[in-house]
Amino acid sequence: MTGVPASAAGGSGAKPVRGGKLGTAAVNQASLWNIANLLTMLRLVLVPGFVMLLLHNGGYDPAWRSFAWAAFAIAMITDLFDGHLARTYNLVTDFGKIADPIADKAIMGAALICLSYLGDLPWWVTGVILFREIGITLMRFWVIRHAVIPASRGGKMKTLAQGTAVGMYVLALTGPLATLRFWVMAVAVVLTVVTGLDYVRQAVVLRRQGLAVERAAAAEAVGGARAAAVPGVSAGSEVSGAAEGAGPVSGASGARGSAEAER
Repeated sequence: MTGVPASAAGGSGAKPVRGGKLGTAAVNQASLWNIANLLTMLRLVLVPGFVMLLLHNGGYDPAWRSFAWAAFAIAMITDLFDGHLARTYNLVTDFGKIADPIADKAIMGAALICLSYLGDLPWWVTGVILFREIGITLMRFWVIRHAVIPASRGGKMKTLAQGTAVGMYVLALTGPLATLRFWVMAVAVVLTVVTGLDYVRQAVVLRRQGLAVERAAAAEAVGGARAAAVPGVSAGSEVSGAAEGAGPVSGASGARGSAEAER
């Protein structure tokens, strides 16, 4: 799963405004110990527990794999809840910004690696998904100074498909259900690749627009300084050419208002 990750929530001490925009004051005053951050911490704690449950008794005990599935399901559900809390009450902490994507990728990565280790899932599937997830997370940090990559419908479908497919592989399924999980995973892999390429395209466009805005602002500042130093020189005439060369900036400004990101 944001200008910040969906679960990067905190308590500002002020009355929350439903649907309001995040402000600098809210970010600075946010409390670490709030329900959304606690849910994120729970997901982090569940990762080693999930691994132990899945690999217990050699990793092929149906009962222990059911327990592992329950831990995985709890992690996925808490991810939805802390995201809802963050979007509803507009609360964010620096801890949440970092811990939320780590928790999301950790539980999914642990499941994929363990399933491949047990021979249930091809290693190339694990590699494709992890490469995409880690790469997009790093790309978000690459462009976050200029704009926020908003969540897309395809990204949400990808998350749902991945969670469903991995959950089905964690369970010891046989017969038609085992065949079904193969096709669900195939859909998840396709969505992973397609949405990943789309996010790369968005990141490149948003970064270019952000740099154009910065160049235009810098040129305007220089022109203003020159106009102040030389009487009779208009600041607007100094920077009009630079502003025109900066290209459209409305897309970058709009993207900065987006408060949610894909998982």
